[in-house]
Formats: sequence, structure tokens, C-alpha cells
Amino acid sequence: MAAPLPPSPRRTLLGRIPLRERTYLADALRTETVGGVILLVAAVAALIWANTYASGYAAVSHFHIGPEALGLRLSVAHWAADGLLAVFFFVAGVELKRELVAGELRDPKAAALPVAAALCGMAVPALVYTLTVVLGDGSTAGWAVPTATDIAFALAVLAVIGTSLPSALRAFLLTLAVVDDLFAILIIAVFFTDDIDFLALGGAFAGLAVFYVLLRTGVRGWYIHLPLALVIWGLMYNSGVHATIAGVAMGLMLRCTRREGETESPGERLEHLVRPLSAGVAVPLFALFSAGVTLKGDALSGVFTRPETLGVVLGLVVGKTLGIFGGTWLVTRFTRAELSKDLAWADLFAVATLAGIGFTVSLLIGELAFTGDEGTVNEIKAAVLTGSLIAAVLSVALLKLRVRRYRALYEAEELDEDASGVPDVYEQDDPEYHRRMATLHERKAAEHRRLAERAGAARNKPDSPA
Repeated sequence: MAAPLPPSPRRTLLGRIPLRERTYLADALRTETVGGVILLVAAVAALIWANTYASGYAAVSHFHIGPEALGLRLSVAHWAADGLLAVFFFVAGVELKRELVAGELRDPKAAALPVAAALCGMAVPALVYTLTVVLGDGSTAGWAVPTATDIAFALAVLAVIGTSLPSALRAFLLTLAVVDDLFAILIIAVFFTDDIDFLALGGAFAGLAVFYVLLRTGVRGWYIHLPLALVIWGLMYNSGVHATIAGVAMGLMLRCTRREGETESPGERLEHLVRPLSAGVAVPLFALFSAGVTLKGDALSGVFTRPETLGVVLGLVVGKTLGIFGGTWLVTRFTRAELSKDLAWADLFAVATLAGIGFTVSLLIGELAFTGDEGTVNEIKAAVLTGSLIAAVLSVALLKLRVRRYRALYEAEELDEDASGVPDVYEQDDPEYHRRMATLHERKAAEHRRLAERAGAARNKPDSPA
């Protein structure tokens, strides 16, 4: 009788990420953090502007500009939502492509955690919203509003409170947001597309085909790709499909794997160029013309009494937290995986609460869900801001409880005692690292012997203190 096979080793969740991935993560998060702070400033500026000079805010937001013959004479707020956010979703498309071919989503086993967490983190808020409005006899149209996480705003909160989250938790948060963005894109494409102009849509797909061929044949030059991208965006907008889908599609077409002799792939290179534009300009300008909630009348007082707005708040604060935390627990429950010994479930709960900050995409979906009802849109935006603020405050309180542990883990990850430019934790299997450390310790030992001899000589002098 054959001996039973030994059980496969348990896989660690949220363990140390590879060095290359860590370097990419650090660059991405640095840009997103700065962009998040700018986004926060833009949101505050929008609130102040809309509540101190409402007529001026409305006049600028509703000012129309653009070629009417091409069907693109849009308001400034419309340009921000459909035009500038296409840049944001282009970056999201590149991030998704990179995660699928070179990042955490490449390995199905590793991808199970962020995918399950993201799916549950979108399904539970939608369920919470739906239950709230059904029990309160409200409209189910806004079910998708609390499903999105705003990574830039979440990172801005981390930057403000100064919490040095371990890289594994930061990577989890970023990958979670990438998957979250993917499903948000699908929701927008499927549920918020009404009348389709198939001629314009066919033209957009033809443009995407040309874009793909140019990429695969190695044709370069912004003067070729940028005009083509604008044509694709314009056709997609006129097709009736939300124009941001064009940005995602083009992002997904970029090659994100490195070939021999390349330090970065074309997708990574373009992402490094466009990400600052997205995080520092496109998203903040969208916030400036979308977050201008008039905090008068029932906008705030009705947040906790009207079923639609209460559903948004509960979806972001309760639904997001329970969904992400529960999805992660299910992965450990039904797979051979266990949480990293450096972390506790309380850490994951705090990050899940942080993911309840929904801003950019939530505001966009709110506008799409209640198009034509300006009063409801204003109240939904107030609910998004309120829910995000509550989630931010709760996450700050929870993260602060573990700040010493996070700082210790972060410092251990950053330690480069041999000054090689690579953190020591990534060099434990490198013989040269241990030789360098041996030389370093020998020097320190020699210095201490010299100091010991000097101290002994001073002690043996007749006039030295006893």
C-alpha cells in the first residue's frame, strides 16, 4: 500500500513581497500619496467654493465648451467626469495589465486573496445598500455607489496620520484597489449604458484595433498615439458607452512584461509618465467639479434619514469593512493559507475599514445612477463624503493602535546595514551579503577591542577613580 502523500505546505497570506514588486509598489504609492493629498485639497476647495459662492461654482461647472459638430460640446463638469477620468482609468488599465502578467494576479493562488476580498468588498456594500433602501422604501438605483474604493484618498489618510504600513499591507491595498477598479469599470459599462450608437462604437473598436497594431509593430511617437487616443475617446463617448472605457481598453493593450535588455516595459514606462498627470491633475480637477456639495437644506440632515443616502453611508462604512474582511477570512478558511505571523487579523480589519473611503468612482457612479435628479445627486455626494469621512476616522483610530508594531516592521524592511542599496531582508540567501556583514562586524569588533584597551589603560592609572 502506497504511503500517503504529505500535506502541501500552508501558503502565507500578506507575507513579504518580492524586491522588484516592492520597488514598483514604492514608486506607485509615492505618486498616489502625493496625488491623494492634492485630491483632498481639491475636495475641500470644492466644498468651500460651492458653499460660499454657489452661483459662481455652478456657472463654471455648467459652462459648455467643445466642438458641437462632433457631439463634444460638454460642460466643464462633464469634461472632468468623461474626459479627465479617462486618464485615471487608463492608468488603472495599465495597472491591471501589469498585475495580470507580472504582479500579484499572475499566480492564481496569490490572486485568490485580492480577488475574493475585492468581490466581497463590492457585493456586501451593494447588498447593504439594497437592504437599506428596500426596508426604507427608497430607490435601488444607487446600489453601485458604495462599491468602489478610492486608493488615492486612502493613501492620503495614511500620509496625514504618518502610519508606516508594512509593504505587504500596502501591496494588498493597492492590488485590491486595482481589482476594485476593474469591477467598477464593468459595472459602469454594463449597468450605465442605455442607447448605443453602433456606428460610433464600431469606429471606436476600429481605432482600438489600429492602436493595438501600432503597439505590436513597435510604432512610437506621442504625435501618433495621442491623436488616435483622442479619436477613440470621442467615438466611445458618442457611442453611448461611458468614455472612460476607452482609457481602460488602451491601458490593457500595452505590453507590461520586460524583454531582454529592458529596465522597464513600455507599459511601466508610460505609466510612470501618465500616473503623475492622473493623480496630480485629472482626479483632483474631477473632484473640484464633482465634490461641490451644497451643505444647506437637507443635504446633511437627510444623510441619515433618507434611505438612499443612509444606504450609501452604511455600504461604505459597514459593507466595505465586512466584505473585505470576510472575503479574506473565507480564503483562509477554504484554502491552505494562513495570515503572515508578522500581522494580526486586527491589521486586516483596519485596512478593510480604510477601504471604505470611496470618493472618485463613487461620485461618478452617483452622478450616473441619478442622472437628471440634481437634488438627489447632491445628497448622494454628501452621503459619499460623510461615509468616507467616517471610514477614515475609524481606520485612523484602529491603525493608531498598532502604529508601534507597523513602525518596527517597516524599519526592519528598510534596514540596509551593509549599505548595498538592497534591504537586508532580501539578501539572506546571498553569500556575498554575509561576507560583507562579517567584514563589517569584524571592523566593529576591532574598534570595540581598541576602546576596551583604552578604557582598561585609563582605569589602571594611579589617579583614576576607583
